[in-house]
Amino acid sequence: MDCLELFMIFEWDENKNRSNIQKHKVSFDQAKDIFGVQTTIFVQDEIVDGEQRWKAIGTYNGISYLLVVHTYHSDDGEEYIRIISARKLSTGELTRWLS
Repeated sequence: MDCLELFMIFEWDENKNRSNIQKHKVSFDQAKDIFGVQTTIFVQDEIVDGEQRWKAIGTYNGISYLLVVHTYHSDDGEEYIRIISARKLSTGELTRWLS
């Protein structure tokens, strides 16, 4: 865990997390580990229901590359990262993103 991660507050829908684990074999708790890693790439994604979404691409345990779709929001002066989905990148996606 990077020291930056200590200041990040993560949240997610637990039902969505369970569904994500079944579909992609990646938990949102695992996915949050790519935040705070200096080599993680952040890309602005689409706006859904008036909410700006982002993609983060980074390594998990130094082995797998994950793509994590997320949003940022604040509440009562606190900044939150809400994880929407997470999955491993395919070899083709990895080549495209890192080239």
